[in-house]
Amino acid sequence: MNTNTLLGPLKGATRREVGGVQVDVVKTGNARVKRIVYPQGFRWSINLKEVVGTELCMHAHVGFLASGQIDVQYADGTLERFVAPQAVAIAPGHDGWVVGTEPAILIEFDFEGETVERLGLKRE
Repeated sequence: MNTNTLLGPLKGATRREVGGVQVDVVKTGNARVKRIVYPQGFRWSINLKEVVGTELCMHAHVGFLASGQIDVQYADGTLERFVAPQAVAIAPGHDGWVVGTEPAILIEFDFEGETVERLGLKRE
């Protein structure tokens, strides 16, 4: 897979960087499409916990892991592993980290504040 293509300019995107994570966002209809690049060595609880101010990531993530590997652990200890190429559905209330020596590139779809409800990602 040519990761240069995955990292190339994204037409119409707004780019920001938070905690070392690159996020490109494009509005599409009533939703947003994001390209999120998590660098090698990234871990939410180390890189973003203090920035966000919550114990765990409270965002839902739905999309396609195009490159790399991500492990996710929920508060109850449940561990999920996502290895590209793979569809991803992660409920709020998790820690997550990049595994291996390459960045993880996630193409994500969301509905801003309505993502959890609209995509049915409430964790019991």
